[in-house]
Amino acid sequence: MAPPVDILSIEHLSMRFGGLMAIDDLSFTVRRGEITALIGPNGAGKTTVFNCITGFYKPTMGMIRMTRHDGSEHLLERLPDFVITRDAKVARTFQNIRLFSGLTVLENLLVAQHNKLMKASGYTVLGLLGAPLYKREAKAAIEKAAHWLERADLVERADDPAGDLPYGAQRRLEIARAMCTDPELLCLDEPAAGLNPRESLALNKLLRSIRDEGTSLLLIEHDMSVVMEISDHIVVLEYGQKISDGAPDHVKNDPKVIAAYLGVDDDEVEEAISEVESLDGGDKA
Repeated sequence: MAPPVDILSIEHLSMRFGGLMAIDDLSFTVRRGEITALIGPNGAGKTTVFNCITGFYKPTMGMIRMTRHDGSEHLLERLPDFVITRDAKVARTFQNIRLFSGLTVLENLLVAQHNKLMKASGYTVLGLLGAPLYKREAKAAIEKAAHWLERADLVERADDPAGDLPYGAQRRLEIARAMCTDPELLCLDEPAAGLNPRESLALNKLLRSIRDEGTSLLLIEHDMSVVMEISDHIVVLEYGQKISDGAPDHVKNDPKVIAAYLGVDDDEVEEAISEVESLDGGDKA
């Protein structure tokens, strides 16, 4: 039996903070095996959507359904954040890097597997006593960490403090750490923020390889060159509402998207499109 096409389905999601409606009746899907980008101007509600998906916020209304590869369904709006990570297999990185800067690169990857090792120890001293199950799990954890060190091009920095890494390498380490939890859906909050062109290329390569090996990705990103290069599907928000949803070519030519990014009203869309087309023509000339 083939797994469902959609790994994440968001239906009529709303999030109100007092008198502010941050998300207003939002619906979209994330398809399995694809990179979906959630974009929009500052204040559009993108991070609020992420916080609802990953359990940091409980939405005012709506349903967030995660369907795992085995067909099991999880209603994320009803679950605490640690259960979303553990059972629904959703992992997340943040806009501000949250590594354990004093630990080594390798130790950061092992920390991500702490729960599995604690379970193998029986939550007692079995690990210290060398229990066979714990030994097997510890060996598997080191092998998985070594795998992601190589994938993130960090093998040579394995024993260095994470805080000593260049910024782009810290970004890759944070993604590798999230992948050590074996997620089926990886949510990335502005992974390309602050990266130079060379670092962005390395990031794009890593994200595409993660997708190609079966993990679905949902990302917030302001760097449109990254979005257009790696995304299979784009959802555009403005003031908490969806204004466009589709393939990159469709979205980048959508008048509502052009208007939102140029900050013009609906009745000025045609003029904005003409300006964009004239700029494109000038570039081509």
